[in-house]
Amino acid sequence: MIDDTFKNLKVIPIFSSLDDEELKEVQPYLIRDNFKKKQEIFSEGDPSDWFYILISGKVKITKMSIDGREIIIELISPPDFFGGFAVLKGFPYPANAVAMEDSNVIKISRHNLLKIIDRFPNVMYEMTANLGDRIREFHDTLKNIALERVESRIAALLLKLADKTGERKDNSILINMRLTKQDIAEMVGTTVETAIRIMSKFKKSGFIDDKDGKILIKDIGALELIVYP
Repeated sequence: MIDDTFKNLKVIPIFSSLDDEELKEVQPYLIRDNFKKKQEIFSEGDPSDWFYILISGKVKITKMSIDGREIIIELISPPDFFGGFAVLKGFPYPANAVAMEDSNVIKISRHNLLKIIDRFPNVMYEMTANLGDRIREFHDTLKNIALERVESRIAALLLKLADKTGERKDNSILINMRLTKQDIAEMVGTTVETAIRIMSKFKKSGFIDDKDGKILIKDIGALELIVYP
C-alpha cells in the first residue's frame, strides 16, 4: 500500500502510468519540501540539483528583461513539475522559480531522477511530451511580447490560463488561480497601470468579472476576437 503522504502520486502526470508496486519503488526517492510566499526556490544560473513537482500552491518562473523588469514566463499550478529541462540536460537553471503563495513540493535529486527514468521509461516519455509543449508556449510568449498589442497579449494570456486551469461555471469559465494585476503585467511584459486599465476595460465590456478573487471569463468569444481579429 502506498504511504499516505504520497497516496495521490497517480494524479501527477509523469507517474500516471505506474501501478501501486511501481510507485512504491519510486517513493524512497521523493522528498517533501515547503516554501513560503515570495520565497525563492532557485535562481537563474544555480546548479540544477533538484527536479520539483508542485503539490499545492503556485510558483512563477521568471526572467529579467533587458530594462530590468521581471517577466513571468510560466505559472506552475499543481500537480505540474518545474526545473525539468535543466535537470535532464545537466545545465544551470535558465530562469528563476519563486513561490507566489505558500507552496508544497516534492523534489527529486538529479541523480535519483535519472535512476527513475532509467527504470521507468514512461516517466521520461511523459516528461518530454510536457516539455515540448512548454517550449512552444515559451516561444509564443516571447513572440507575443515582441509583436502584439498589450490588449491582445492580455486577452491571449486569459485564454491560455482558461485552457490550463479553467473550470466551467454555467456559461462562464473560472480561472482557478488568484492573480494580481502585478502578476498579469509581469506575464505580458507591461506596466501594472496598463494591466489595470485593460482589465478594467474588459470588465466594463462584460468580457470578464471577479469571483472570490479569481478571474471569471464571461465572454470567451470576445477575447478570441481580440487575439484573432
